[in-house]
Amino acid sequence: MSFYVYNSYGKNKEEFVPVKENHVGLYTCGPTVYNYAHIGNLRTYIFEDVLKKSFEYMSYDVKHVMNITDVGHLQSDADTGEDKMELGAKREQKTVWEIAKYYEDAFFDDCEKLNIKRPTIVCRATEHISEMIELVQILEKKGFTYIADGNVYFEIDKFPDYNKLANLTMEELEAGSRVEVDENKKNPLDFVLWFTNSKFKNQIMQWDSPWGRGFPGWHLECSAMSIKYLGERIDIHCGGIDHIPVHHTNEIAQSEAALGHKWVNYWMHGEFLVVDGGKMSKSSGDFLTLTRLIEEGFKPVEYRYFCLQSRYRKQLMFSFDALRDAGQSLKKLKSKIALIKGAVTGNETVDSNKLEAFKTSFGEQISDDLNMPNAFTVLNDVMKDDVLNALEKVTLIEDFDKVFSLELLKEEVADTSGIDEKLVNGLLADREEARNRRDWAKADEIRDRLNEMNIEIIDSKEGAAWRLKD
Repeated sequence: MSFYVYNSYGKNKEEFVPVKENHVGLYTCGPTVYNYAHIGNLRTYIFEDVLKKSFEYMSYDVKHVMNITDVGHLQSDADTGEDKMELGAKREQKTVWEIAKYYEDAFFDDCEKLNIKRPTIVCRATEHISEMIELVQILEKKGFTYIADGNVYFEIDKFPDYNKLANLTMEELEAGSRVEVDENKKNPLDFVLWFTNSKFKNQIMQWDSPWGRGFPGWHLECSAMSIKYLGERIDIHCGGIDHIPVHHTNEIAQSEAALGHKWVNYWMHGEFLVVDGGKMSKSSGDFLTLTRLIEEGFKPVEYRYFCLQSRYRKQLMFSFDALRDAGQSLKKLKSKIALIKGAVTGNETVDSNKLEAFKTSFGEQISDDLNMPNAFTVLNDVMKDDVLNALEKVTLIEDFDKVFSLELLKEEVADTSGIDEKLVNGLLADREEARNRRDWAKADEIRDRLNEMNIEIIDSKEGAAWRLKD
């Protein structure tokens, strides 16, 4: 079965053809560990997790590499402002190394709570300085660099089609990047490969280099580390859509200039999470974290489910009400699945031939550029099917959840203290008997009584169940 992805490079949905048969080399831009990841960042990591798991579901071997930016990322993607790591250190009165360790651990803790699988390789920028220096030396030998005021710049005019990923004119790129005037640059869009003379003379993180003691530009690390771990030809590179006009454009320029050929075959980007008319951002200092959602009473898996209800290439409007609705929807889904699971008798067997059509249908949806809404439709078809027995349904649900990662078969433990379960179950049985007699008035009366007791009824083919309302 073919796998299709939307390639930002060309803006078309394309059939995925791997560099190496049945293998996927996947590089994803990781966090800058100077603060907590906000939920907009985490939406992108959820999308990348689904991408990886979808390929694995379709029997690909995925090698996933993700960087940790612990040096060199200035406030502006275009080489201006302070180093974000130094900002974090000043803010919290800690060393930059302490900041990096703390927020890297916090990031992976968030990922674990969201059932995001850890990458095959996690590489820190500070541990790959020699690879970055080597890449700059190659670019220097090939004539793509110049030195001004001690800094090494990449000269974009030497690289044809610099704007091919963003598909914007050079003027549009310049306007969109909010570039501050740098008199050292030949072209305002030239970017720094190595700083030896930043405006911060006491920069803590510095290394010796052929150009003097300094530190790398942010864009350099992704090129150097991806080439080291995935080779000179990479299948897929992912990130947020905001990376297109500067970071990923600069990555392509420096990588392909150094290698002399096309570097990445497919570029995939997650759209923004939008709150109150604007994208989620740390720049304002007011942003939502996963911890904040948990403090508000939400479960991390509910946020994952919320993200999966939309295509990754569409902007997603966030509100607490929308998240609450998603949480309720997930609870109902899991309650219905619990009924199916409870209906397994122990005498049933699984006919793999009956499962194949559903697996194929599910595979077709996830292989269609991660069409998760349609993948949930296949899940619902399984749950409603009249031919499958309960064990076969549970088997398929467990199989699909390798991609969803929503703990669909994990039973919710409700706090029923203070509830007379014998009374509730008796009323539920009376309601079922009334429905069988088509005594709808009596059934509604019992439903209303249970509603007053804060009990919600969940009906399905397997019978009726109840749970406490939130």
